[in-house]
Amino acid sequence: MRLHFKNFITDQSGAVTVDWVVLTAAIVIMAAAIGITVSNFTIAAGDDLQAKVETAFVE
Repeated sequence: MRLHFKNFITDQSGAVTVDWVVLTAAIVIMAAAIGITVSNFTIAAGDDLQAKVETAFVE
């Protein structure tokens, strides 16, 4: 049983798949974070532009 467990722990098959899954998950999380950040700044910039346009037409 110990030999089987030791072989299981030291087996490298599938390690590349795990690496790719971790890298892909990291890229997806970073893309989501960047998307949320850009979205928030775009909304803020749009609100500022709207305020400036409204002010320009009032004056």
